Amino acid sequence: MKLNYKRTILVGFAFFLIMAFWQAYDTIIPKILTDKFGMSQSKSGIIMALDNILAIVMLPVFGMLSDKTKSRLGRRTPYILIGTIIAAVAFVGLSFVDNAQAKSLQQVEKFETVLFDSNYEGLKRQDSQTANEALELVYNAAAGTEITTANGTVFMIDPQGERPENTISYEEYAALDKHDHASGKIVVIEKDQFFNIESYFDHDNNDQPSKLYSDFYVPARQVYSNSVTNTHTGTLITFIIVLLVVLIAMSIFRSPAVALMPDVTIKPLRSKANAVINLMGSAGGILVLALGIFFKTGSAKNNMMSYTPFFAVVAGIMLVALLIFMLTVREPKFVDEAELQRRKYNIDESDGDAETGDRKLSSGEKRSLILLLASVALWFMGYNAVTSKYSVYADKVLALDYNMTLIIAQAAAIISYIPVGLVASKIGRKKTILAGIIMLATAFGVAAFLRKGSNPIIMNAMFALAGIAWATINVNSFPMVVELSKGGNVGKFTGYYYTASMAAQVITPYLSGLLMDKTGLTSLFPYATAFVIIAFATMIFVMHGDSKPEAPKGIEAIGADD
Repeated sequence: MKLNYKRTILVGFAFFLIMAFWQAYDTIIPKILTDKFGMSQSKSGIIMALDNILAIVMLPVFGMLSDKTKSRLGRRTPYILIGTIIAAVAFVGLSFVDNAQAKSLQQVEKFETVLFDSNYEGLKRQDSQTANEALELVYNAAAGTEITTANGTVFMIDPQGERPENTISYEEYAALDKHDHASGKIVVIEKDQFFNIESYFDHDNNDQPSKLYSDFYVPARQVYSNSVTNTHTGTLITFIIVLLVVLIAMSIFRSPAVALMPDVTIKPLRSKANAVINLMGSAGGILVLALGIFFKTGSAKNNMMSYTPFFAVVAGIMLVALLIFMLTVREPKFVDEAELQRRKYNIDESDGDAETGDRKLSSGEKRSLILLLASVALWFMGYNAVTSKYSVYADKVLALDYNMTLIIAQAAAIISYIPVGLVASKIGRKKTILAGIIMLATAFGVAAFLRKGSNPIIMNAMFALAGIAWATINVNSFPMVVELSKGGNVGKFTGYYYTASMAAQVITPYLSGLLMDKTGLTSLFPYATAFVIIAFATMIFVMHGDSKPEAPKGIEAIGADD
């Protein structure tokens, strides 16, 4: 009994293109919504939850539809073909709407281009008019408005009329021993301070803006961007419509693509195959993050950049992966060969209802399924909060390029698959998942204490640990769910798995965003840690979907936990 790794890799190209898309989506769309449309974290969280709202309805539907589909290409392939093409084309179209919004903010973009590309003397000599015009726009929008900064400090630009009693000056704020808070005070930025262009430079580090820029100008610019959005609502409406087209297209084929692996792989080999599928997904994510470094999407000076070239390359990667998939994967043939393997090894996956392949779960299996799906929802509550907000968090709180940090996480995940498989083969899926949850909670818990100026090696180490933890959880959780299915309803149980994960991802972008709006961006990692810890509690009581084979050797150890 041996896994066909070449075939599994070819099937994995569907997951490769899916993860390439979501890596770009999860890192860039939040930046567009907050930087260019000026949305709060909670409102951008609502938009980021749209794909998950659609997924709750559409993933089970298309999972079941693909179960019943009969075509020359097979049950799953038609959905993968159609969905990928629509999603790739619409994704590029989305960047053109983003460009239209950026055009409305052109004056501010010119100022930031000059700010980052010139030294102060050059700005003072050549572009002071451009800078002052841009600052005037931002100042007029934000003056007198209370705004919560990334670290939870509340500030107000040049309040008109009587000031609240609990105000302090920016100079007093800067003199505090700890810059994480201002002791419940409102920090006031005077008009002269706001218009002092030199104060936006970090003279000790010409590659970085000053603390005044990152903590106070950027939130003020967000207020201005929001005012522009409210004036030109048509651009935002168009953006959301095109975004919906992209997300619907992705929902069409996500369940069929994931269900294809169990279709062509017998049960005892599914965790090995799932590890390979996750390797392919991680490769897609790393490739897109490397592109992000090339296009400098994580650089503060590119907050207002055009993403059309980046989106076009990502769409091209999706289409190339689809082409490889279509040329090499023969779904009907692979399914027939898997059926021959089932007969050879006397593996029965078709008992139950003669028409549907369904069977009734025992009360214990139902309880385990519910608890397992609850655990999936809870760890996604924590993990997705980080993935959907980290690109903004890294920029505003850590002053780091998010691309490199996430590449480290993905690379650590890839490296960990073989050791994870060896551990799971000895102690079983459940205990391996519990170990992964402990690692994830530790990584997020330590990251909660890091700020701008913290040693970046520590953050990179925590994301490496998070990558290992997420691989440990992912390789084993999906097979535990489909272990409870039968051959005729793998698509339906795949839908259950994704419904649980997507339900969490509907709630968590808004909930975490609302908390960040109220208390600052630094609440992100404590929020994530709390949900991961709760997932540990529910996972303890899962009693089905586990198995412990003999430990394989060599390459067979990848994902070996069945």
